[in-house]
Amino acid sequence: VICSMLPSYGSNRCRCITPLSCALRRTVLTPTGILRVSLPSMDREQREQYHVIVQAKDTGGQEGGLTSTATVTVTLSDINDSPPRFTQELYQMSISESAAEGSVIGYIRAEDQDVGVNADMCYSIVGGDGQDIFDISTDPTHRFAIITVKKALDFETRDCYTLQVAVANTQLDSRYLSLGPFTNATNVTVTVEDVSEPPVFCEPLYYVEVPEDLGVGVELLMVSARDPDVTNDSIRYFIERSSDPGRFFSMDTFTGSLLTERALDREEIQWHNITVLAMELNDLSQIGSVSVIVKVKDVNDNPPRLWKSEAFVCNDAESGKLIHTLRAVDLDDPDGIQRLYYSLEPEASNNPNFSLRDNQDNTAGIFVKRGSFSIEEQTSFHLTILVWDEESPIQTGTSTLTLHMCQCEENGKDRACSTKVQELRTFGLTHHTLAIILACVIIPLAATLITLSLRKWHRRKSRRRTRYPYSADTSIRENIVIYNDEGGGEADTKAFDLHVLWEGKARQGAKCAIACGVGCGVSPLDEYILVRLKEVDADIRPPPYDSIRGYAYEGEGSRTGSLSPLHSSPSSSDQDYEFLKDWGLYFRKLALLYGVLERKEPL
Repeated sequence: VICSMLPSYGSNRCRCITPLSCALRRTVLTPTGILRVSLPSMDREQREQYHVIVQAKDTGGQEGGLTSTATVTVTLSDINDSPPRFTQELYQMSISESAAEGSVIGYIRAEDQDVGVNADMCYSIVGGDGQDIFDISTDPTHRFAIITVKKALDFETRDCYTLQVAVANTQLDSRYLSLGPFTNATNVTVTVEDVSEPPVFCEPLYYVEVPEDLGVGVELLMVSARDPDVTNDSIRYFIERSSDPGRFFSMDTFTGSLLTERALDREEIQWHNITVLAMELNDLSQIGSVSVIVKVKDVNDNPPRLWKSEAFVCNDAESGKLIHTLRAVDLDDPDGIQRLYYSLEPEASNNPNFSLRDNQDNTAGIFVKRGSFSIEEQTSFHLTILVWDEESPIQTGTSTLTLHMCQCEENGKDRACSTKVQELRTFGLTHHTLAIILACVIIPLAATLITLSLRKWHRRKSRRRTRYPYSADTSIRENIVIYNDEGGGEADTKAFDLHVLWEGKARQGAKCAIACGVGCGVSPLDEYILVRLKEVDADIRPPPYDSIRGYAYEGEGSRTGSLSPLHSSPSSSDQDYEFLKDWGLYFRKLALLYGVLERKEPL
């Protein structure tokens, strides 16, 4: 502690600095005061700060001197003198048996009274029967431990594990090792909880080889599964149908036997990959699965067949000439490894025109015995060829080779063969005969289409000549005829001005008689309907019909007269409604409204 120097003289220059409180006590007779510890083994964990009141006195501490005080705060720094300690001797945790590897089981933490890096700790598993099953790690702050799953758990195998966990400081001070040990240990018990699990098959994969001539209903193999839970529920077996779309196999639900449902054919499907499902009887949500691979082995059940069944031969081919090379295909041997043999049918072995020679390399040649064929006499020849293999049982195939006769033309050293006259294979008709038949069919069809087109053209022309008898500016429009707006009732005579229609009627009287061939006293509306009727009678086209066909014209024979507003007066002042009296009870209310009858009693 430094005491300021005042401008004094004599004995006033000497000052005394004395602590007045706390465990730090020391009298200093110099202008500078030094505070020293007076108690040994101070402990920061018990008290971290001290507040010291210091007094400075001049005149050497004698009476009468002047004094001054100050407060000094002393903070103790930490050293690693406190080892970590667990607060519990036993920790209990639980985890589901379905927990994946790396899943967190729980956390534990030891207490260290030090601070900062002196409190950094490291955790490890030092004992117990779960060292291979569980793992422990220290969090990034070096304060607590994380226990995780290291391997898969199985409740049925073991349901409880014990771990011995140790903790130690990472920053040790060699000066204070005697205060140790700076480590501590505790026990952790991990309980595995049971979870309902799907059935487990005894084998991870099933494989079987069967011949393709295996019968229907034959057992291929038997699969087996068990319930891994302690309940040991009964198991039922099924085939996942998406893995067997052809339904070649079936499954015994109770025993797990895989049976053939259809005949197998290696040439159709050689490998079958079936998925078999195992389901718990009392918990249908628990389903296990396994793959069953079935390989269908080949059986020699397909006879060889010719690869090509047609060939061409020139009509001037010389005797002994090779005209075609035979090749056969055996579905049982797609790679062509086994030996094939060729010969003519016994009945055709003495054929006067052609012969067959086996080349001993799975091919055979067709040769001409005699030359100069006549196309007019015969256009094709048919040879029956026998092809057989050497595997057991031997399969023999019979094929027909068709040889078409062609007329060949000289082309230098080579000969270009082109068919001159060849019969149709289906009907035996020549090209000329076919052309005549097609002409007989096409000509009548074309004549019919032309006739129909001309008729249609004449009908359109006749309809264009028909004109509406009135001019465009004075004709009664069709939209007026079918106008159906409700309006304001019978009393509303100002909504639409009908004078134009009556004026048009007077002007069109003479034209009506000339155009329609009737008297001029007929109304324009009647004449319009007559014209439309004539057009409809001459129209032979199918519906939809013109809207005028459904027009309900009143006519003039009604006893009550016309209700059309076309015949109404332009004003309602001269209307006579006396006829309503004679219409009966149903028109009584209407007669009252128009004032024809007097109201004598309520309606």
